[in-house]
Amino acid sequence: MVAGLDILEHTAEGYARVVDGPKWTVAELNYAEKFDPAKISYLERHIETDETFVLLTGEATLLIGENAQCVPLEMLKCYNVKAGVWHNIILTPGTRVLVVENSDTSRSNTDYIELADLPSGNNTCKLTIQQKGL
Repeated sequence: MVAGLDILEHTAEGYARVVDGPKWTVAELNYAEKFDPAKISYLERHIETDETFVLLTGEATLLIGENAQCVPLEMLKCYNVKAGVWHNIILTPGTRVLVVENSDTSRSNTDYIELADLPSGNNTCKLTIQQKGL
């Protein structure tokens, strides 16, 4: 133990904030079944804040924009999704991602759209990933 130092970790499935400051938060996102490509059914956009993803281990793909464009994450690079941009993330088992966003990011300032509600052909990334079995 060192005075003034917190050492924090999230090892369970899913998303959990590990540092929640007054202006920003750091979270860990670990594989859970809901992030499997066969389970991804929606995109979201945060109206008031960017969201940054850093792949720590495993494989992850961001779905970006109304066309759900595939952006495979490279380990230890920062991927900053700008406020208002539709997105979701696909994870493989064992994957861990660091997430940084404003501390006031919540469902109340986030919009959601079902992939089925997008114009035809706009979810090709998700379909391609499902076919590859990622």
